[in-house]
Amino acid sequence: MGKRLISANASEILGMNAEELKQSIKASEGRVILSENVATRESFIGDITNSEIARAFGADLILLNGVDVLKPYIFGLEVKEESFVKELQNLVGRPIGVNLEPVDLEANMAEDRLTISKGRQANLETIKEIERLGMNFVCFTGNPGTGVTNTEIEKTIKLAKKYFSGLIIAGKMHGAGVDEPVADMKAIESFIEAGADVILVPAVGTVPGFDEGELKEVVKLAHSKGALVLSAIGTSQESSDEDTIKQIAIRNKICGVDIQHIGDAGYGGVAPYENILAMSKAIRGVRHTVSMIARSINR
Repeated sequence: MGKRLISANASEILGMNAEELKQSIKASEGRVILSENVATRESFIGDITNSEIARAFGADLILLNGVDVLKPYIFGLEVKEESFVKELQNLVGRPIGVNLEPVDLEANMAEDRLTISKGRQANLETIKEIERLGMNFVCFTGNPGTGVTNTEIEKTIKLAKKYFSGLIIAGKMHGAGVDEPVADMKAIESFIEAGADVILVPAVGTVPGFDEGELKEVVKLAHSKGALVLSAIGTSQESSDEDTIKQIAIRNKICGVDIQHIGDAGYGGVAPYENILAMSKAIRGVRHTVSMIARSINR
């Protein structure tokens, strides 16, 4: 199965292809943390990127939000013409991914639509660009009010399978402004059949009405078809107290998820560092937490 992510050195992690990364996550048995951060916002510590902050307190995967990949800007990083991804990988020694949003202009909106730039949307040009940039993974989901639908997510997965070689994460952590279920079993099955490697669903305790029973059904379905599951705290609860984070983390680990996401609603567009640390200690203990945060990025 290969080396598990929570025991690997930076050089080993960054040398993994999509399938190897997927297997290393699977082998970690529910102890992998993904930190999403708004990379364009002034960071919590002004001369350090949010990615570095997240990594320092236990994040294993870094997901960039709000980045226009056609006109990239990362606060605290000099974006060079060739690839800012390479520079971030060198700084944190972790896989780097980005949100691209499969916007549906025909969506039945439950709130006012938020218009985002072409470089933040999921389309042929942006998918080809993240392949050129060397992104390790992509997440097809929606920010609040952008009008991302399950139908468009499925279409985008099929497109990405043709032009992107990295890991594909897909699903919804909240409604994204659209009046449809966030964890529809038929949609999830279609995502997997289209080629998604990881299914994204809300963490239990974040979206009203989505409970442990439903999450277990998602996990059972995804695992039976060779996909992994990511539970996401994308409802600003990432800025709650540490006890809330620990409770959410344990509840979702019990349900069998492979990756736990912690969102970007903290100071400077990254979850409070103490909550990333609290999640890490809750789902894998102090030993593996210290191992990941202390292990040199030069190894």
